[in-house]
Amino acid sequence: MSKELSTQQCQACHVDAPKVSDEELKTLLGQIPDWVPQVRDSVMMLEREYKFKNYKLAWAFANKVSELAEAEFHHPAILLEWGKVTVTWWTHSVHGLHKNDFICAAKTDELL
Repeated sequence: MSKELSTQQCQACHVDAPKVSDEELKTLLGQIPDWVPQVRDSVMMLEREYKFKNYKLAWAFANKVSELAEAEFHHPAILLEWGKVTVTWWTHSVHGLHKNDFICAAKTDELL
């Protein structure tokens, strides 16, 4: 996980904000190696599954992710299942990945 990314704050993002380039994608993914790029409906996203011993621990983690999202004003998809939480970050306004997604992914890792 990247301390550099996790110390940054999300910046307000507009429709004309640039998506990360292919080169930036490779560099940023190297800083959050447990995250996997996924493409859904032609939109690139970052996704990671977190495993827990039970539902209650997974639920507590999902709540921490929700608090992070509110603090950063950047909101992921969170899938809560028994013993597992899947977090998916992407920037809705640019229909893809922005640096904010990588910042939030790094901060999500620090919640463990």
